[in-house]
Amino acid sequence: MVKKRTGPLEPGVSHPDTAQELIAMAEADQAMRRGDSWNPDLDRRHTLRLREIVVAIGWPVRSKVGVEAARMAWLLAQHADQDPDFQRECLHLMKDAPEGDVEKQNIAYLEDRVRLKDRRPQLYGTQFRLNHAGDLVPEQIEDPAHLDERRLKAGLGPFSEYEKLMRDYAPPPQAQAHISPPTATSRRGERA
Repeated sequence: MVKKRTGPLEPGVSHPDTAQELIAMAEADQAMRRGDSWNPDLDRRHTLRLREIVVAIGWPVRSKVGVEAARMAWLLAQHADQDPDFQRECLHLMKDAPEGDVEKQNIAYLEDRVRLKDRRPQLYGTQFRLNHAGDLVPEQIEDPAHLDERRLKAGLGPFSEYEKLMRDYAPPPQAQAHISPPTATSRRGERA
């Protein structure tokens, strides 16, 4: 769940209006995912608008829009599943951002999402699905023996803890294609 903004943006951001817009878009995204009225048009509109923002200012990194809005830009890219080419572009831009301007965890989540779209195993174990029996299972993971090493480098906790969190997580019925809960480090409740 994205918290409603109650105060001013952090000082020093170069694009405060864009920051406010990203936060508002993410609030609408999360309200839809929590509610009973799934609206794929909302994801499409958000993807189109995020694309316009990226063309105008580049990837919305912390130094441009602040920590919260940068995180919300990632969330919107994560949910741009109808445009995998744009997700790949976002991932590339996030990876090319200056060190510390993009959360490593967010790169890991989007990288897993993009790899699955490309029919490749995920690297970080962030993406789960419901199998035919209705059980929550991780999507295929590349080199599982080194999974926790990769997760640690990406700022993620151990997979066993994440898997437990996933199994305790109850997704809404309309969001069952790929399921990923809030990041363990964020504890904000966004449905990624």
